Amino acid sequence: MILASDRRRLLRAAAALGTSLVLPRARACEFMTTTLRVTHPWTRATAVDATTAVLGMKFDEISQSDRLVMVSTPVATGAEMGGQLQRPTVDFLIPEGSETYLDESGTFVRLLGLRFPLLTGRSYPLTLGFEQGGTYTTTLSVDYPSLRFG
Repeated sequence: MILASDRRRLLRAAAALGTSLVLPRARACEFMTTTLRVTHPWTRATAVDATTAVLGMKFDEISQSDRLVMVSTPVATGAEMGGQLQRPTVDFLIPEGSETYLDESGTFVRLLGLRFPLLTGRSYPLTLGFEQGGTYTTTLSVDYPSLRFG
């Protein structure tokens, strides 16, 4: 025999499941410019005395080649390119028709002059400027623990 309270619980669970199957999934930290999609700008947590941090993200659905030419955030005094395409300015080609990544294993943006330590689980405003696609304010997520030990 099913009690009324059990039946209500079962109906609520079924309604929640049905709703989750019908509604589209939200995509965290994703936005479209006029030329491409940017997914999940991230950085790692930093040590108390850190002066720089690596900024990574993914670019896809690129309908027209574009360039990332500006990065600004209140957590840092500036930014430059780091890794394989190291240079003292932000200038990164995003070619049409393929996924492109900024990450620690290749090319990345280096945030300079950190104003305070970046802690896992926090997020901060981030402004990205594209040569063709315009300027967008999004969120910088501190997702990963620092690689430094001790």
